[in-house]
Amino acid sequence: MLGAILTWIYHRLGWKIVGPHPTVPKALWVVAPHSTNWDFPIGLWIRHEVGSYVGFLAKSSLFTWYGGWFFRALGGTPVYRDKANNLVDAVADTFNRHKVLHICITPEGTRSDVSKLKTGFYYMAQKANVPMILVGFDWTRKTIVLSKPLYVTGDYQRDMLPFYEFFASLAEPHKTWLRNWEKTGEIPNPVSVSAVK
Repeated sequence: MLGAILTWIYHRLGWKIVGPHPTVPKALWVVAPHSTNWDFPIGLWIRHEVGSYVGFLAKSSLFTWYGGWFFRALGGTPVYRDKANNLVDAVADTFNRHKVLHICITPEGTRSDVSKLKTGFYYMAQKANVPMILVGFDWTRKTIVLSKPLYVTGDYQRDMLPFYEFFASLAEPHKTWLRNWEKTGEIPNPVSVSAVK
């Protein structure tokens, strides 16, 4: 019901979604730019429109017997972490425990401007062996752009080139991380897996 209402609202406002609707059973949806609180209701509309229930990750301690239903109702999936399990391992384990799972992540990590991306999402996709689906918010054109599923190979520089090209194709303004690439063509080296805690 909520999805249908949001679809009506966004269509009335002139928004549209372009790009292939994913058919893969599992994927990591990588969303940028993350610049407003409106990202969340737009995300609810997108998952209704494309027919994929895309959720989000949250620490397992939030999923208590009395309150877990609330986070699950919003699309939350618990991530179980311990001292021997970094975030990348925890997310890969979460994917491995589900036959069908779509999770979104914002590599900018904040609505503010950033000069570098958090690169844990890359290792999550690699370790879980799931594709990335890039989701671009093109506010100027009122368009949500979806990429085809992109699998990573472990060659970070090569894998990330279409990532940067995809987000550069969206209308301005771009955040600093993307403007730096547009000026230099250089993709910063990633943070190692062990550093993604």
